[in-house]
Amino acid sequence: MLALRRALAALFVCAAMTAQAQVLHFDELEGWRDDDPRPALAAFLTTCDLLKAPEWGPLCALARDAGDTPESARAYFELFYRPVLIGTPPALFTGYYEPELNGSPVRTPRFAWPIYARPPELRDGVVYHSRSAIENGALRGRGLEIAWLEDPVEVFFLHIQGSGRIRMPDGRVIRVGYAGKNGHPYRSVGQEMVRRGTHRPDQVSAQSIRSWVRANPGPGHAMLDHNPSYVFFRKLPDLPPEKGPIGAMGRSITGMRSIAVDPAYNPLGAPVWIEKSGRQPLHRLMVAQDTGGAIKGAQRADIFFGTGDDAGDAAGTVKDGGRMLVLLPIDLAFALEAGL
Repeated sequence: MLALRRALAALFVCAAMTAQAQVLHFDELEGWRDDDPRPALAAFLTTCDLLKAPEWGPLCALARDAGDTPESARAYFELFYRPVLIGTPPALFTGYYEPELNGSPVRTPRFAWPIYARPPELRDGVVYHSRSAIENGALRGRGLEIAWLEDPVEVFFLHIQGSGRIRMPDGRVIRVGYAGKNGHPYRSVGQEMVRRGTHRPDQVSAQSIRSWVRANPGPGHAMLDHNPSYVFFRKLPDLPPEKGPIGAMGRSITGMRSIAVDPAYNPLGAPVWIEKSGRQPLHRLMVAQDTGGAIKGAQRADIFFGTGDDAGDAAGTVKDGGRMLVLLPIDLAFALEAGL
């Protein structure tokens, strides 16, 4: 039992231990029999070697030969795991994606808005220049520009997504990923628009924010500065084009099978069953492989929709309820439920 306690301590911080946890059966998961879990199993295998608790090691080895058919993949999870409901639904599901944007390696009249590499003096957890200060030139002239984009609104949303593909005028594509942030808290622009009365809650989406800011450039850019958090990037020269962006675990994430979670409650690398409601319900096995500044709480997830405009259109309208359950090795699941 001491080993279990140590394993749980490695998986969660104290927040998860104080949240309500309930072990369920797989037949209590809506749509479990209808999902093909093989893509989630493949995504799980990309990061399972990074799970440190000893219970995961043998399960990762068994997973490599478990996915020949949907039935065999499903049997693997049913045999070795239990779904655990942590916290109290309803969940909140949103979506994110990897943008594809036009850009330039140098500033031009068309491409005038930079994205920056991480400043060498930046320290994690230390408050740095705010978004408005950086946008007004606090880093200008230091050679930190990775690329120049044509639209400040797309720069803002690239920060929200945390990764992207930038096509240069010569056709070359560079991949960029998250390298750090300025230490300011994330503040929701959508919530501020509702507070100020420009939109109702049901009107707020990535698309509506883009449209409003572009139609109202002065107040719109001031509205974006309501979020003082600012993201820095790094080039990813060795990332193959068929691979997804790099998540919080340092590996590529998978469209419609990877989610961002709060690791205080759901361990990174663990399979997670989601039951998303809304106009397009989604019942699917995912893998917790990323995090985000706005992703806080046990019943909170951001679904990675993939790359490009279609993925962005789909991700930008998601703001749905439901519930999510993390799949844990059997012993860990029951130890967590017992509060050990």
